[in-house]
Amino acid sequence: MTREYPAISIVALTNCMRCMVAWVLLAAVCRGGEVREFHSADGVELRASFEGMAGDKVKLRREDGKAFELSQDKLSAEDRAYIAEITGREATNKLDASPQVSVEPKDTNVALVNPGMGWWVTFYSNAIGNYGAKLEPSDTLEDFPGLAVVYLRVPWAFLEPEEGKFNWALFDTPAQRWIAKGKKVAIRVTCSENWMQYATPKWVRDAGAKGVDYDWAQGPKPDGKLWDPDFLDPVYLTKLEYFLKAMARRYDGNPNVAYIDVGTFGMWGEGHTFMSSRVSDERSFEACKRHIDLHQKYFPHTLLCISDDMAGHNAPGRHFPITDYALSKGVTLRDDSIMVQPPPNQWYHAEMAREFWPKLPVIVEHEHMGGSKQRGAWGDGSRLLQAVEEYHASYLSIHWWPREELMENRTLIDRINLRLGYRLQLRKIAWPAQVKRGETFSVATLWANAGVAPCYGGGFWALTLKDAKGGIVSVLVDEDFDMRALEVAAPGMAETKTLHSDFTIARPFGGIHGPATAPGDYTVFVSIGQRDGTPTIALPLADDDNARRYKIGHIRLLP
Repeated sequence: MTREYPAISIVALTNCMRCMVAWVLLAAVCRGGEVREFHSADGVELRASFEGMAGDKVKLRREDGKAFELSQDKLSAEDRAYIAEITGREATNKLDASPQVSVEPKDTNVALVNPGMGWWVTFYSNAIGNYGAKLEPSDTLEDFPGLAVVYLRVPWAFLEPEEGKFNWALFDTPAQRWIAKGKKVAIRVTCSENWMQYATPKWVRDAGAKGVDYDWAQGPKPDGKLWDPDFLDPVYLTKLEYFLKAMARRYDGNPNVAYIDVGTFGMWGEGHTFMSSRVSDERSFEACKRHIDLHQKYFPHTLLCISDDMAGHNAPGRHFPITDYALSKGVTLRDDSIMVQPPPNQWYHAEMAREFWPKLPVIVEHEHMGGSKQRGAWGDGSRLLQAVEEYHASYLSIHWWPREELMENRTLIDRINLRLGYRLQLRKIAWPAQVKRGETFSVATLWANAGVAPCYGGGFWALTLKDAKGGIVSVLVDEDFDMRALEVAAPGMAETKTLHSDFTIARPFGGIHGPATAPGDYTVFVSIGQRDGTPTIALPLADDDNARRYKIGHIRLLP
């Protein structure tokens, strides 16, 4: 079993005794007095020998003669066993010989709602009369397993009908319904639609912004019924920048916002104009860059995404100038949308997603389910799960009447929920049945990520003790391993990571234990979250305390 330690340097080892907690004794067996190799977590080697004991201190000597003493309770159980073999004496922690509690929790197979992942429901689908907008105000689809985000996609003209006068209630009213249930919001503002002449407000054109009249699917026409702005026109960009600045005051860094689309270029905000004003490839590239930069300027604290169609709606491949540019800026990828056509053209950009998903959450939208079924692209729905696997998707759309999609695909949705995003599993945990206050003990855990994507936000596991009244008695966090590092793999093939975490309950300070903790029997909980022990990630475990801590057993604390 592998122990994880924080990275330290040899300088720290020589200057600060307490940094020796981070050393790893290698598995090669040697007798006392023989030189052996020590390794710091950053790979720096140090050759030294075990010189014996000084009370409860382990004596080590480097080849240059420099001696160190290390409290034995700072070593792992395996290291103490090695010292005991060499010296013939018992390890310092007398409780090592006490009974061990070992638990192998089972995955509950429930859908998880977690940061940075989940299903999103299309509330406004460009037009504001579709899908989620038809729900009763009290209906937030709590019966849809894994639903995490409400998606609001509307034209700029609806949000700023008059210059400087904003209709934020269009976003905030539905958003608050879902936020009250612990869900998040995603946003796209579009500037080009095929069902209304002025998705970009008409007052922008009246202010002097240049543009193109066109007819849908026929291209530019002097008397065209629709209008696109010139997406690089300085008047248009000035007005758009003012709008984005106002929008950012409300939504940048807002913890309730999951992500924002860069949707101000191209038809429906998808980054293409081949059915509308037919902007040249060269000019499209420059416009896309400009719009990415504008959004980054005003939303530096919010996840941004571009449509895959910025690179060409049906252009397969892994690298494109605009997607490489977006990735270099920390902007992620969204596919608009898969399963428009039947195989072999059910999607084009799973290969493109390979550049993004190891670093950033990938967002996948499926075609309107009804239209996809009519064209024979939906099949039995299993292609949706296939897309989650191939894209390593963190977010997936509900792009239809949500309960109709749920009723027709419930089994499939349950299967997708076992893979979508990340799914952190505690496979095994072992700890001493009893420990003494102030003495260090080890807890062994086995972790895996059963999802298709990394846990991008990361997290640290914590052991929490509660008394019979549910009061928190002790919170112990292992900061040495970030769950972000758990690898993803094919279904059923997730790699496991074994951790040995050393904890101490209530350290003694001049006869007083701090924090004050009485001996007794306590309930043990596990969680994953912030470094301070605040749980943030739901786990597929039973016995949740409603704060994302999970009961796994008991421990006795001795005086």
